Amino acid sequence: MLGVESIVVIYDDGGVMAERAEVVLSGEDRAVLERWARRPRSSQALALRCRIVLAAADGESTIGIAQRLGCNRNTVSKWRGRFARRGFDGLHDEPRPGKPRSISDDRIERVIVKTLEEQPPDATHWSTRSMAAATGMSQSAISRIWRAFGLKPHQSESFKLSPDPQFIDKVRDIVGLYLNPPEAAVVLCVDEKAQIQALDRSAPILPLMPGVPERRTHDYVRNGTTNLYAALDVASGNVIADMSPRHRAEEFRRFLNVIDASVPAHLDVHVVLDNSSTHKTPSIQRWLLRHPRFMLHFTPTYSSWLNLVERWFAELTEKWIKRGAHRSVKDLTASIRTWITNWNQNPKPYTWHKSAEEILTTLATYCQRISDSGH
Repeated sequence: MLGVESIVVIYDDGGVMAERAEVVLSGEDRAVLERWARRPRSSQALALRCRIVLAAADGESTIGIAQRLGCNRNTVSKWRGRFARRGFDGLHDEPRPGKPRSISDDRIERVIVKTLEEQPPDATHWSTRSMAAATGMSQSAISRIWRAFGLKPHQSESFKLSPDPQFIDKVRDIVGLYLNPPEAAVVLCVDEKAQIQALDRSAPILPLMPGVPERRTHDYVRNGTTNLYAALDVASGNVIADMSPRHRAEEFRRFLNVIDASVPAHLDVHVVLDNSSTHKTPSIQRWLLRHPRFMLHFTPTYSSWLNLVERWFAELTEKWIKRGAHRSVKDLTASIRTWITNWNQNPKPYTWHKSAEEILTTLATYCQRISDSGH
């Protein structure tokens, strides 16, 4: 029997009495549920139900499962009870009342298999129209099937995994600085935004009017570039910044001097930064020997998401640079300095929430998914 139902009376938190279905799994049942829970082709609803049953079999309470998986306790009670009564059949949605389906399960399966395993001869992915033509079904039927099974062939996402052999140690080091910063020290996220272009439109920008959006020409004129160095104080959100026409180790060393002059002398300085070659030259190493209060913490390769100053750069780009027009590098530099001054008048620190273990667990799960994908 796949699931053994044993209804017992227990007390949940707050002294509320509830009935809980006990779930017992064989080794084979557990293996099937774990495979369904992590298989990329499973629907998210089925994967959640499998995780609920696995947690119930491990003895977790209904409330504990609901809190950990981020769902309602009634949802947990429903699926653990249905599995206990009906096994794997209980994990599938029951037919709803209404007009009987005109599309058979075999035809639905054909659409799903074709979507997942085949490619149209004239495109890289299926559309509702091309799938309808290939299967002899209507476009609306294809759309309904795809929605029901969470299939979106038109969407594509990218990913990049870090090959850094010290990835785990670096994640724990940097996240530890964010969540539990050392005493008598300041934690700064440092990076440079290189080659910011001073762009001006080839014609004046037409302003926003009632019923008419702001309009600008699609082409632009390049008027030179500048490089922005920034150090974001994790605790306060304040930003130390400097700009230079070039992007070398010499400019980075000068920026370290700016930081050194800006941070009170009695505080240690922990700097989170990436693995750019300009951060590791002999001149930088000599500078660090002369300034022992500075400690560098390098992010893993291809892991700029660990550096909070990248979030600040994104905000600067989206709110200020992207739609700006600058006729010279001097104009661009003055504009950026104005935005930074306004930011520092009311700084907003970014709060890091994820622990290192949560990050590593998520990445391990993702690696397992892509290793099981069959590609």
